[in-house]
Amino acid sequence: MTPSWLRAEDAGAPALWEIGAVGVAVSQQAYPGAAEHVSRALALPFLIYRGKFLRADRDGVGIRAVKTPAIEVDIGVAGSFGSNADEVQIRQGMPDLGTLVEFGPRLKWNIGRGPGNGRLRLELPLRGVFDLNDRLAAKGLAFEPELIFERVALGGWSYRSGLGAVLGNQRLADTLYGVAAPYATAARPAYGADAGLINWRLSASASHDISPDLRLFGFARLDSVAGAANQSSPLVQRKTGTSIGLGLTYTWQRSQSRAAD
Repeated sequence: MTPSWLRAEDAGAPALWEIGAVGVAVSQQAYPGAAEHVSRALALPFLIYRGKFLRADRDGVGIRAVKTPAIEVDIGVAGSFGSNADEVQIRQGMPDLGTLVEFGPRLKWNIGRGPGNGRLRLELPLRGVFDLNDRLAAKGLAFEPELIFERVALGGWSYRSGLGAVLGNQRLADTLYGVAAPYATAARPAYGADAGLINWRLSASASHDISPDLRLFGFARLDSVAGAANQSSPLVQRKTGTSIGLGLTYTWQRSQSRAAD
């Protein structure tokens, strides 16, 4: 669930650390299978650090345990925006879906070169999911395999596309699609969710260096619950949905020393 607009990296050896700010506006499907979209906008300071083991960069935040030319293993954090129950008609009267944060290991396999001198990579993250709005209450376990293609082009442009899936255990599935008896209505019967495929995901993003300190980025994502374990849930009202976002990063200060890799 890590946002793709934070993943593209500059060509060559980047600075060891950077300090700046990021602003982003997002319109997203409330959750895979929802009929409604929710909009979010935020501006935050950021600190990027590209150490040999400790990493906090556009590819995520965490600790890198293994690094070889082909294989990389890290332990990191990801997340996704939540939605209030009153923003989604079918969920009115139910608990909110809070901002979900994930923590756990990720295996990255650098497959090699792709079209246009790009790079192909397979990512296999397995992470616990926690609700930031509910005192980090555990909401389940997610496995999110994704095949990624990245390319850095001339003129300061970077591109990324990904094809993946989200699979979850019973607790995560119930968080998204379960309807407990106290919340059942005539239009929303009680439903016990099953572990398995949550959704398929197709994503694309692009970024452009306007100047050495300003970067414009945008992304689009298509989520589908076709064939998912809980597509029969009363909370699933649309098989496919889209999310889009646009943002700007500003780097205020960066180190003269360069990252090792």
